[in-house]
Amino acid sequence: MIPANFNYHKASSLQEAFALSAELGEEAKYMSGGHSLLPMMKLRFATPEHIIDISKIEGLSYIKEDGDFLKIGALTTQTELEHNAILKSKYPIFGDAVWLTADPSVRNFGTIGGNIAHGDAANDQPALMLALRATIIAEGADGKKTIPIDEFFHGFYMTALEPGDILTEIQIPKSKKNSGGAYHKVERKVGDYATAGVAVHIELDDDGVCQEIGIGLTNVSAVPMRLERGEEVLRGKKVTDELIEQVGVIAGEDAEPESDLRGSEAYKRSILNTITKRMLNKALERARQ
Repeated sequence: MIPANFNYHKASSLQEAFALSAELGEEAKYMSGGHSLLPMMKLRFATPEHIIDISKIEGLSYIKEDGDFLKIGALTTQTELEHNAILKSKYPIFGDAVWLTADPSVRNFGTIGGNIAHGDAANDQPALMLALRATIIAEGADGKKTIPIDEFFHGFYMTALEPGDILTEIQIPKSKKNSGGAYHKVERKVGDYATAGVAVHIELDDDGVCQEIGIGLTNVSAVPMRLERGEEVLRGKKVTDELIEQVGVIAGEDAEPESDLRGSEAYKRSILNTITKRMLNKALERARQ
């Protein structure tokens, strides 16, 4: 389908974007890469009267370690995530996710900030952010705000961003010794949204005891979901095959999938069980390298 008519505005700075948003009101939407918003507009699920293009604002595309954090600018594209040397060597979970995201033409323009800010439980990056215990940095006309990831997703396509706010940066605790992460999703075809997906990040001490664990689920509830009960099973324990089996069962039980064209509820619960166990083992393998 073709989107409804809209007016296009291009912002060259954050302040210009904030001013345009205030002037145009609730019928205006920000757009960075456009690969989350435009498909919804084509289906007439979103019909904004005004589009404010923020894709060319300078200073919001970077990947760097700074102090205790990995910092990623919101306008960093999926392709930049895929080829960045820091992420390849120390945060391979990003490569897992990017290689399963759509196709190269989408990854060249789609941004990590847009992927997260859209609030879509079917997108890949939200599950990674939950697993990695990210912090979201946003700015608006009233200044900067810091939002823990567990407080960011509020409902179906709803986030903690206020009208006029722009997600500007993602902060992730810096990779530690004996830590590792992994992500995988099952999809009907290459580039499709996930039937179900699992992101895992684990930190071990020198004796192999799990000090911290994050497990995020993709497209099995109305919002990106943390597998809290599964995390509690592992935290503070030496991870065994028996515990991994238990967490897989919990994933199948605690998720909230709905039957649709991608599969039945029972099928999604079953593959969640399997993917969770595989990603736990893959994250453990990376943590022990």
